[in-house]
Amino acid sequence: MLKATLRSFLAHKGRLALSALAVVLSVAFVAGSLIFSDTVRRTFDQLFASTAADVTVSPRQDLSSPIASGAVPTLPASLAGRISRVDGVAAAHVDVAVRNITVVDRHNQPVGPTSGAPTLAENWYVTGRTPVKLASGHAPHGPGEALIDADTARHKRVRIGDPLRVLAPPGSFTVRVAGIAAFTTTNPGSALVFLDTPTAQTRLLGRPGTATAISVDAAPGVTDAQLKQRIAAALHSPSGGPAPYELRTAGEQAKSDTDRLGTFLAVIKYVMLGFAGIAVLVGVFLIVNTFSMLIAQRTRELGLLRALGADRRQVRRSVLTEAVLLGLVSSTLGLAAGIGLAAGLIRLMGAFGMNLKSTEMVIGPATPLAAYAVGVGVTFVAAYLPARRAAAVSPMAALVDAEVAGAGRPLRVRAAAGMAVGTLGLAALGGCAGSDRTATATALLGLGVVLTLVATVIAGPLLVRPVIRVLGGAFPALFGSVGRMGQRNALRNPRRTGATASALMVGIALVTGMSVASASLSKSFDQQIDKTLGADFVVQNANFQPFPAEITDRVRATDGAGLVVRQRLTAVAVRLPDGKTVRTTAGGYDPGLDAVAHINYVRGDTASALAAGALAMDATFAREHGVRVGGALPVRFPDGSGADLRVGALTDQGTSGGFGTEGGLFFGMAAFEKHVPGAQDSALYVNAASGTPKDLLRSRLERTLGPYPQVQVRDQADYKKLVHDQIAVLLYLVSALLGLAIVIAVLGVVNTLALSVVERTREIGLLRAIGLSRRQLRRMIRLESVVIAVFGAVLGLALGLVWGLCVQRVLALQGVKALAIPWAVVGAVVAGSAVVGVVAALLPALRASRMNVLAAIAHE
Repeated sequence: MLKATLRSFLAHKGRLALSALAVVLSVAFVAGSLIFSDTVRRTFDQLFASTAADVTVSPRQDLSSPIASGAVPTLPASLAGRISRVDGVAAAHVDVAVRNITVVDRHNQPVGPTSGAPTLAENWYVTGRTPVKLASGHAPHGPGEALIDADTARHKRVRIGDPLRVLAPPGSFTVRVAGIAAFTTTNPGSALVFLDTPTAQTRLLGRPGTATAISVDAAPGVTDAQLKQRIAAALHSPSGGPAPYELRTAGEQAKSDTDRLGTFLAVIKYVMLGFAGIAVLVGVFLIVNTFSMLIAQRTRELGLLRALGADRRQVRRSVLTEAVLLGLVSSTLGLAAGIGLAAGLIRLMGAFGMNLKSTEMVIGPATPLAAYAVGVGVTFVAAYLPARRAAAVSPMAALVDAEVAGAGRPLRVRAAAGMAVGTLGLAALGGCAGSDRTATATALLGLGVVLTLVATVIAGPLLVRPVIRVLGGAFPALFGSVGRMGQRNALRNPRRTGATASALMVGIALVTGMSVASASLSKSFDQQIDKTLGADFVVQNANFQPFPAEITDRVRATDGAGLVVRQRLTAVAVRLPDGKTVRTTAGGYDPGLDAVAHINYVRGDTASALAAGALAMDATFAREHGVRVGGALPVRFPDGSGADLRVGALTDQGTSGGFGTEGGLFFGMAAFEKHVPGAQDSALYVNAASGTPKDLLRSRLERTLGPYPQVQVRDQADYKKLVHDQIAVLLYLVSALLGLAIVIAVLGVVNTLALSVVERTREIGLLRAIGLSRRQLRRMIRLESVVIAVFGAVLGLALGLVWGLCVQRVLALQGVKALAIPWAVVGAVVAGSAVVGVVAALLPALRASRMNVLAAIAHE
């Protein structure tokens, strides 16, 4: 049996090639994502470990948020002298480092990275852990000199002696490049500018005698943990409370930096694993179909094995062994492809400035284990049902000219199973649509998506005959007998047609559902912007980062600018009456908010929302947590300070209620400046002064802000476009997933048609013998392919529209109340599926038309 299995596998290796390709793709994405993330993590682990001080003392920050306030936490620089006197301290260095500044060259062009990595300004001093070294020029001395890193200098063509303008929180200033600093470790992709320490304190922090951290070197024989304990004892608060500083050893600092990097790595890793999941899911249909057809074609062969004494278990084991062999070969090729994919990603990151070394690629033991587990596991599971059908072949089949085993078996079991699973899935989706709690609705949505997908796959063959009779109903009238045969070929084996179409159905259902969700998001935001944005213009950073007060002053001084309302954002933690503590983002506004925004208040008004000691909150959030107007809520701010703020107003702002954050909290600018000192503005809402045309004000604002390339002037239409562009990123990802699913689905259709041509060799020969031309034969196979592809598209569209409607109902609980169905996408999907069918049929149709007629008639 083993010898027969190996010979069978080698005899059918060509027919298994396309199935193997689907497994190779899925394994490649799994292996590539693991290798890339492991390589980046180890590279940065080494970077952080080699550059972290033995002990780092920094200001305590209890809260963090992806939306920055712009405030730079500081501590007294004199702390370095106090720490240097602690027993076991070899040296204590003052650190000044500010993130997300803007640096422009003489042409007012930013010299920072365009990849989203920050531009950092730091003070210059050299230790054994400094990640850069002076490559040319000299160290900065005085307020007019700076160093720049070599990678930025090369990419932006900056040379020694060139002027640079630094846009820092306290204001802008000009320096000349005194030297170039080269990385001695991995370049993380950031742009670095170095100033001497007094200049950095004055220009970057606005206050001499301050620092952002103190880096401490341990004396020989003193461990990091011991040094940390001694410094903590020396810095203890006289009142007995905790000191306002955070101490980390080199290991703890490296771990903290790595954890922050983990978010970036997780995005790439999960995106790639998403591609792998789609490839696996669609590949399963392809493998099931391939093995089912091979077993149908080998009915006589399997019957002969049974007649010679092989029992059912041996036959089943033989088919599963072929699947394992396919999985092993595909996994090996997929692992190699994954290494290539990881190398390509590493080179791509190099183009964005993150210089990773492909020679230091990390292939941990988990990577090949995961690769072979996915590859072998998928093929084994997918081949199990065909293997059971193979084991059921009777020895009498060796004496019968059986072409397609099981093609005519009734579908009653499928009907019952599909109806049961579908009913549960629809019930879950119905519960999702009717739920008024986001968590419950999301859970029911996930369950309903899975169950309805499974039900559609199970019941797909039941839908083949009624749907394809409609889809191909015009074929006989348009193409005559060739059209009738193309339609009937798709109908002759519903199981095969259903499985082939399911591969395409999955991808189309996914993209349709997400298209409905994204279109609804866009429409809801458009409506919300129309309803709430009352300002003529919004001045904002391209990536929503805060900007210096200098920009605000210039905007206010612009001729024709009337009311200017500032917006600031910060992380907060709010303890609610139900006992929960919610970490979210809150906004701060100037008086005059009513003139630039139309806010719908359920209780209270803008005056009570922005009053001293008060805040406003989303009414739905308040109701869920038992918050009442007039009640006081303990609010904690990033520096650890707290205040009890009274609920002055409740709003119903839908999607804009909380800037996309939980709770929709905002309060007055006075409270903001009191509790978050040093914060910067994140947006300016500007109205034209009386008598000033909007177009004229816009041109003046753009001229005023010309020296500040990090901010843009937007009107309502520009703001909508910005939101659409943000939503489009999600749609691009889903489209890429659809592209991968379509590639594998095309492989499935090609495989099905190719195997079907082999299966119908004698039939094709007879058709050719009675007068069917090669051109007519190719058309027949193309029509069969097109109707299968359109059938899959119809199922996918129906399923995706239901999913999209339910996703919109979940989003409605967060204020996304508009429903939009992208009919252009629906039409494009149907048309595209027909094209997919034509493309998939090209090679099988060509092969069929080239058959020798006599050899085909004699084929068994």
